Amino acid sequence: MITAKDIKAAAKSMGADIVGIGSIDRWSTAPIQMDPKQIMPNAKSIICLGFRVMRGSLRGVEEGTYFSNYSSMGYGGITYLYMPMTIINLSKMIEDAGYEAVPMGHQSDWRAIDNSGYMKKNYSRPVAPGKAAPDVMINLRIAGFLCGLGEIGYSKMLLTPEFGPRVRVGIIITELELEPDPILETGDICIHCGACARACPGNAIPSVKDENKRLTVSFGEKSVWYGDVRMGRCTLSHHGMNNECSPFLKKEFPNMAFDVRNSEMTEEEAYIMSYTMAQGKWGRKPDTNNVMGYYDYILKHTGYFAICGAKGCIRACMNALEKSGRIENTFHNQFYKKPSWTLSNTPEKVSDGV
Repeated sequence: MITAKDIKAAAKSMGADIVGIGSIDRWSTAPIQMDPKQIMPNAKSIICLGFRVMRGSLRGVEEGTYFSNYSSMGYGGITYLYMPMTIINLSKMIEDAGYEAVPMGHQSDWRAIDNSGYMKKNYSRPVAPGKAAPDVMINLRIAGFLCGLGEIGYSKMLLTPEFGPRVRVGIIITELELEPDPILETGDICIHCGACARACPGNAIPSVKDENKRLTVSFGEKSVWYGDVRMGRCTLSHHGMNNECSPFLKKEFPNMAFDVRNSEMTEEEAYIMSYTMAQGKWGRKPDTNNVMGYYDYILKHTGYFAICGAKGCIRACMNALEKSGRIENTFHNQFYKKPSWTLSNTPEKVSDGV
């Protein structure tokens, strides 16, 4: 019989940095589109594997000179290559012992819900009454929390004792019954200092002092609270649209109010706007001699990267947790060596020649 200890040792030997286990009953209150039992009705356990994001992958972002390493090595390289290989190999070990295992190594691009958890309009429909619509997608950050891997911090990031916000996770749903890990309490890691909110260039994270901007969510065994993060603002800032693109939007669409820091766009609307422009649509030829071509150039060459540099939710949070002694993965030198560059929210005037 494979034990939790066996699973953790094997996962780490295969490349995972941290491993947590949750019993399936911790998902008893999950919405149907996020319910792992919709995928595996006989599931007994969920195994959550954590993979560190190198602190060095944030160095070039901090300098403002090398954005692509965070996007490629800190995100894509882990999410689409390293993590799936580890999770598939661990799933093989479980299935070799005679227990089914569903490997889930990244946030599925084919899920029936959008990035905020709402059903996509006319996307898919259930194959039978009582079934979820394909595809079900388990919230991976919540899975990390329910498996005892970490805490949902004020910024809604998963924070682990080892790496703080520098972690990406994948899961395995399995029929194998394993001893679960304890769930952390709100405040076990997050110090609620507000550094994430103060540093966020998109004003996406509310002030930690504003109790009216807190969300309290019950996960059955535990209730947690965190900030009511405006994910539309987060997405727009991520794509650099509060600087490079917003003046061009205002010039092309003068009657459209567009201010990232006060935007009420949903996350899905923000993604649609960003990627529509990135693909050179809206009926314009994508060349750099016109406004829409400039959108195309900016977003294809920079917007895919985290132009905001995860300044609040990762960099500022990590620094605060390191200084407070809440992160086990420590370094000889502090992360901030000088004031960070800032993504301006007051872009320059657009010339008539653009």
